Amino acid sequence: MLQSLASNSCVRLIQNHKSMWYFLSLVLGYILYLIFGAVVFSSVELPYEDLLRQELRAIKRQFLQENDCLSEERLERFLKKALEASNYGVSILNNASANWNWDFTSALFFASTVLSTTGYGHTAPLSDGGKAFCIIYSVIGIPFTLLFLTAVVQRIMVFTTRRPVVYIHTRWGLSKPLVAIVHATLLAMLAVSCFFLIPAAIFSALEENWNFLESFYFCFISLSTIGLGDYVPGEAANQKFRELYKVGITVYLILGLIVMLVVLETFCELQQLKQLRKMFYLRKEKPQDRVHILEHDHLSFTTVSDSTAAHNQEKTQTFVSVPTLVSPNDDPMIQ
Repeated sequence: MLQSLASNSCVRLIQNHKSMWYFLSLVLGYILYLIFGAVVFSSVELPYEDLLRQELRAIKRQFLQENDCLSEERLERFLKKALEASNYGVSILNNASANWNWDFTSALFFASTVLSTTGYGHTAPLSDGGKAFCIIYSVIGIPFTLLFLTAVVQRIMVFTTRRPVVYIHTRWGLSKPLVAIVHATLLAMLAVSCFFLIPAAIFSALEENWNFLESFYFCFISLSTIGLGDYVPGEAANQKFRELYKVGITVYLILGLIVMLVVLETFCELQQLKQLRKMFYLRKEKPQDRVHILEHDHLSFTTVSDSTAAHNQEKTQTFVSVPTLVSPNDDPMIQ
C-alpha cells in the first residue's frame, strides 16, 4: 500500500513538473554535446598541432645553424614583432606590402563583419581612437542591424513561405503541415545550392590556395556568423580587381545572412518544431486559469466569512430560550 502511494506521488510529481524535467534534460544534453565536441576536436587537431610545432622548431634550428651571426634572442624579438603585426592584418612579406587593410573597400568589408557579428579577426583597429569608435559603432550598429534584418525577413517571409503554403493548401486541399515541411525542405535545398555550393565553386576558382572543401567551409563559417578568420577571401598578393572583389563579398555576406534567417524562420514556423519547443518552455498562465483562480479564492473567502458569521451568531445566542409574551394571560405562572 505504501509503495503504491509512493509510486503514485512520484508519477504526479513528474507530471506536474514535466516542463522542468524536460528543461533539465535539455541542459544536460547541451553540456554533453559540448564535451563531445571538445573530445572530438582535441583528438583530431592535437596531432596536427604537435606536428606543426615540431616542424617550426626544426626550421628555426636550421636557420640559426646557417646564420651564426644571429642570436636566438634577436630572432625571437623579430618574430614576436612580426606576429604582433600579423595579428592586426599587417604582413612583412614583400608580396603583401601592396595590400592595404584600411582602404575604403577593406573598411567597408570590416564594417559589415562587425555589424553582422561575424568578426573574422584578420583585421583589427590599430589606434585607440579606432578601438573607441569600434565600440560606439557596434553598440549602435548591431541593434540597428538586427532591426533591419528582422524587418527584411518579415517581409520576405510573406512572399516566400506563408503565401505559397496557404495557396497550395487551399488550391489542392493538401495537409498544411505536410505542405509546410515540403516547402521548408525545398527552400533549404535552394538556399544551400545558391549560397553554399555555387559560391564555394566560385571561391575555389578565384582563390589560388583554396579547394572546394575550404571554400565551402568559408561560406558556412561566414553565413553562420562564426567567423573564425582562418580563411578570408581577397587577401592574396596578386588578387585582381581586389576592390570590386571585396564589395562583392560584402554583398554576398549580407544577402546570405538574410537568406539564412528566412530559412531558419521557415523551419521555426513548422508545427512539429513548435510542439518540440513547447516541451522546454515554461507554461504560460492562461486568462481562463486566472479567472478560475480568482473565483476559487472568492469562493474560499466567502465560505470562511459565512462560517465566521455563523460562529459569532451561535455565541451570541442564549442557552435557554425565553418565549415572547403577548399578554399577561400567556404567563404560565399567572395561569
